[in-house]
Amino acid sequence: MNDVNKTFRIGGDLEVNRLGYGAMRLTGQPRNFGPYADWKGGLALLRRAAELGVDFFDSAWSYGPETADQIVGEALAGQPVVIATKGGVDKPAPDRVVVDGSRDALDRQIDKALINLRRDQIDLFQLHRVDPDTPIETSVAALAQAQADGRIRHIGLSNITRDDLDRALSVAPIASVQNRFNMSEADDAGLVDYAAEKDIAFIPYGPLGANPMQQGAKLEPREALAWLLKRSPNIIVIPGTTAIEHLEQNWSAWDLV
Repeated sequence: MNDVNKTFRIGGDLEVNRLGYGAMRLTGQPRNFGPYADWKGGLALLRRAAELGVDFFDSAWSYGPETADQIVGEALAGQPVVIATKGGVDKPAPDRVVVDGSRDALDRQIDKALINLRRDQIDLFQLHRVDPDTPIETSVAALAQAQADGRIRHIGLSNITRDDLDRALSVAPIASVQNRFNMSEADDAGLVDYAAEKDIAFIPYGPLGANPMQQGAKLEPREALAWLLKRSPNIIVIPGTTAIEHLEQNWSAWDLV
């Protein structure tokens, strides 16, 4: 693989394959609202991912809401995989998103996520979005308390700037950043490198982009994923799919690396 590391240690201790799976699409459609229509098929897909070697699965409270956590928890109960979820955002209706990074909201979502994911501890809990009405320091302090209580193992952040990251780091160690990043949307290249310097995982969502391009030619999904895997050793890609065939094709991106 040309000296490309195949794994990364999230938080310094959770070693995962850098090709993971994102569960957002395992929800009702349109707008990722409600439970996934083919629940049994979703369970089979997640279990096939684990069979292939995927050991990092990314979800969020707002996917469904809650239903993505529920299907991931049911499919992977008892399996030695790392599961990440996000909180601080709720989706009470298909066209309504509520951002709440307060301690009370995060505590409620953590407690419910433990039930939905069927876990005694959440491996990685990420603040889904910075609440404009709650300083990021306050939100991270709430997550740090949940970490001290043993409810979560590591803290992550999503949809943030470098300044947000620095402010969060003044409160607690940060294990991951999850922002949109791909070949055609690479504005956060500097943040990828900054996170790498600090040994923080960078988990790009939308890894395929709207139209991944290289020298004017559209790339197949595997090539876009391989580009990310080669881009930086701290990147963990989380392509999502509802088809086992596509899952297996995505997994073969390592062949191109």
